[in-house]
Amino acid sequence: MRYVSASGRSVLDDLRELVAALDRRVPHLDRKGEHDIARDAAALRAEAMKRIDEIERELRVTVTGSLVANDADTERP
Repeated sequence: MRYVSASGRSVLDDLRELVAALDRRVPHLDRKGEHDIARDAAALRAEAMKRIDEIERELRVTVTGSLVANDADTERP
């Protein structure tokens, strides 16, 4: 089982904030280099969403694993 620390949760919050900021950004395609910036922003958003999903899965495994362990500890023969 893998443990997700408080810093892992902080990273999750930071990634969600990053995605929200990227979603708010309005590309100005008339500006030089904006197409590249928009493409890079989309790639960054996709990577952030992928990492969010990974961290959330780790959190679910940690919670499920600890619940199973606790249930096993309370069972009586």
